[in-house]
Amino acid sequence: MKVKMTVFYDDGKIKIRSMVLEDAKVFFDTYLSYGWHPSIETYENYYREQEEKERLVFIAEYDGRVSGQCTLVLNPTDGPWGNEGCPEIEDLTVFFDVHNKGIGSKLLDAAEQEASKLAKMVYLAVGVHSGYGPAQRMYVKRGYNFDGSGVWYQGKQLDQYAPCVNDDDLLLYMSKELCNGIEQRIS
Repeated sequence: MKVKMTVFYDDGKIKIRSMVLEDAKVFFDTYLSYGWHPSIETYENYYREQEEKERLVFIAEYDGRVSGQCTLVLNPTDGPWGNEGCPEIEDLTVFFDVHNKGIGSKLLDAAEQEASKLAKMVYLAVGVHSGYGPAQRMYVKRGYNFDGSGVWYQGKQLDQYAPCVNDDDLLLYMSKELCNGIEQRIS
């Protein structure tokens, strides 16, 4: 059976397409090789949610090889805009060996273009520790603004002086206004 795949962008070098189930193992194996602690179920769930039209999954290929991902949750329930009809960009990752080739930007272009079909705004959360420094800078350059709700930890907005750990669950939310149908950076 032929799997239906949507291609969002293809310039011959970088291709942005929808996810196929086999991608889950590629992400799991690659992240494991980085010393991270991935769960194959996370990526299998991304595929299932894509098929159930709850999430769009954008897979980047560079020179024909899977090289990154980004997802767009269509009706998120978490964060400062949860349950307000604004999609949320989650889990933007580009494999280490292909950093600085424009892949992250093309993934975001595709996610923003699809988000602009649904709402006038898109949002995301970015980690606070230094490992997220490049992402923080990229989001600001792309027009994302901090929402002013402060730091969130493990899915909850932190009160002033509340204890937390500077890990991947310590986040700041950012949003970007979109021009419905006009945000055409992907071309």
